[in-house]
Amino acid sequence: MIPKRQRFSSLLALVLLACLPLFAGGADRQPLDRVVAVVDEGVVLQSELQARIQQIRSRMNAQGTRLPPESVLRERVLDQLILEQIQIQRARQMGMRIGDSELNDAMRNVARNNGFDSLDGFEQALASEGLSFQQAREQIRREMLVSRVQQQSVGRRVRVTEREVENFLSSSQARERSGIEHLLGHILIQVNNFNNEEKVQAARNKAESIQDKLQNGADFRELAVAESDGRNALEGGELGWRSGQELPSLVASEIPRLDVGEPSRVLQSSSGFHVVTPLDRRGQDSNEVEQRKVSHILINTRDRSDSEAESMIRDIQQQLQNGADFAALAREYSDDPGTVSEGGELGWVGPGEMVPAFEDTMMNTQVGNTSAAFRSRFGWHILKVKDKRVAEQSDRIRRNEARQALQKRQYELELQNWLSQIREEAYVNIKTDEGSS
Repeated sequence: MIPKRQRFSSLLALVLLACLPLFAGGADRQPLDRVVAVVDEGVVLQSELQARIQQIRSRMNAQGTRLPPESVLRERVLDQLILEQIQIQRARQMGMRIGDSELNDAMRNVARNNGFDSLDGFEQALASEGLSFQQAREQIRREMLVSRVQQQSVGRRVRVTEREVENFLSSSQARERSGIEHLLGHILIQVNNFNNEEKVQAARNKAESIQDKLQNGADFRELAVAESDGRNALEGGELGWRSGQELPSLVASEIPRLDVGEPSRVLQSSSGFHVVTPLDRRGQDSNEVEQRKVSHILINTRDRSDSEAESMIRDIQQQLQNGADFAALAREYSDDPGTVSEGGELGWVGPGEMVPAFEDTMMNTQVGNTSAAFRSRFGWHILKVKDKRVAEQSDRIRRNEARQALQKRQYELELQNWLSQIREEAYVNIKTDEGSS
């Protein structure tokens, strides 16, 4: 079992990356602060850059990962902040916001998922790591906003057909599915123009050199931070836990056959050259799934603004806290035509059947409890978990899991393309100590 202190440090690494002065008042800004990059209508400040560098340095030291040269780390962190700034501006242009109530719910979830029974205990732990509660709130707000603009901008590009689902289900990968999950590590050496043979060969040589170093015992996370062009490079190349069906198609046949820590061969795609590895594994082969018996209330954002929908769901949440009947409120308020007459009853729901925001909330809500209000691409929800069971996987669940896996693959590909596109379209002027470049 991972000690709570270590798990909390991991949380800070993934969520609370920095104290960003963009959200601080003018009185908090250091007198010698300066602009290090102009990004469209905004800027990246020196203090912002140094705070992020220090946070990543602290995380890597805690993990025992060797730091790249300071100039490399600075360049990579600045690139990350520039891309983040572009997305924040896009979100604001689209009228997106993260309200205080939603943010408070997110903070409570983060605290609970890291073993803290109250926000007071969470706040004390943050203070011990050198972060104020307000700094943590604003960084989480920022990350939620980035996630939302990605979902809105990229989600509409993802389309999975019935033929694609059928082809996937008949593939060897689907036939060999199991309950095993892989912690996927990824290093990308990007190629912007495959017509330039000299640059293509240089990228290939670099990827092969990295693969050779890994075979000879080099640390994967260190090389990812120092060398990878992937968007998760500063997280040591970690792409998170993936089931066999959720593995990107490029590596789906590679990862299951590799030992933990064993690097793949160099793989080529339209974005460049890749080296991947399973950093860890968990789970076991199984044809059973855990299902939840669920009811929900939906307030959609198709017929009203997001703020109006949030206000309505907060009012419903207050009524539930005051003892109102869930089914009665669902019949009165829910915008889900398929369940409104049944008091919001969805029946038994398993993995892959609902959108990720719904599934994550459902799986993290205990039997007999009602969730906090949360948002999906359909609008605002509250759900209630009535029971749970383990059941043999049905054909319907397999199809839903296959569709979700294909959607996730497409989303990740489209997200990478979208990030490259908005970076190219943005006006970026990186300042040097002497002036601009």
